[in-house]
Amino acid sequence: MRLLSFFFFLIPVFLLAADPVSEMAQFSVFGKVDLAELAKVEIKTATGAPMSTARYLSVQSCFVVPKPPAQVMAAMKSYDPTAHRELKVYLHSDLPDTPSAGDFAKLNNPPSKGAVKSLASATEKMSPELQVSQAEAKSYAPGQPVFGFWSNLLLKRVQAFASGGAAAEAPYDHTRNPVQPGKEFAGLVRQQGKVNGQFGGFLGSTGLLGGKGSLKPELYWEMLEVEDEGVLTLGASYKRFTAGGGAQIADGLFYASGGYNVALTLYQLWPVEIGGRASTLVWRGDIISANSLGDLHGIERLASESAMRKDILKAATLFQRENSR
Repeated sequence: MRLLSFFFFLIPVFLLAADPVSEMAQFSVFGKVDLAELAKVEIKTATGAPMSTARYLSVQSCFVVPKPPAQVMAAMKSYDPTAHRELKVYLHSDLPDTPSAGDFAKLNNPPSKGAVKSLASATEKMSPELQVSQAEAKSYAPGQPVFGFWSNLLLKRVQAFASGGAAAEAPYDHTRNPVQPGKEFAGLVRQQGKVNGQFGGFLGSTGLLGGKGSLKPELYWEMLEVEDEGVLTLGASYKRFTAGGGAQIADGLFYASGGYNVALTLYQLWPVEIGGRASTLVWRGDIISANSLGDLHGIERLASESAMRKDILKAATLFQRENSR
């Protein structure tokens, strides 16, 4: 997700769903918000509920988009993060229901970026920082095309997800602290009690928790930059409609070659009317697992939380501005 310029002295607000403000207050960290005031500002962000696992971190945000939920969802689906240099997403490709090697053809000619070169160098040395399984690490032969290796790895992992969900993903056991993506998603959600209460039924129907799930995912892969390093990711997005014309969306990054273990972004969309205009109240929750977070304490931890909030604010603001015209 990604200013609103509503500068009315008094803005009449009509709630088109069953009191979205009260519903959001029940599970979010924001309490009851003033929709008219929220429509005047950009985006509210806050650190999410604390979690006991040191490598976990959560951030929540909320904002208004002056379009109905159906249009907001369509904009989210068509949004191209590569069009915004500040997001540092170099490649993004949607994947079909049955992916093949050709779906990763963009890796045959990767961007000439320092972060991408760092990923290539780490692969050639099969660095312990790479998040791969022992079997995947052994499959790399010195001298073979680096991104040919990654294309094959991504294909096998997305095929595993399509057949058995995140639970079918091989663990990152090439390193000394093995992590299994499906278990990480379960841990993230379990430690966000109120959010789990709101989204648990929906998430249980996806492939992010447990097995394949009953809902059909929209699959994709990306190459991006995380802390100056190139990272390859695989993601799956799910949605379900809610009473009153709203929706819930779950976007899970179930594989990452580095930077973080998994990441989960949840959205709740409610239809509202502000100043006579059909609009959408959006709540967004980002929950991430990253080994680097486990080593941070005190000021360093706070700095990392602040950086995550800034990154989310940047992405959400870009989306909001594009859809406020």
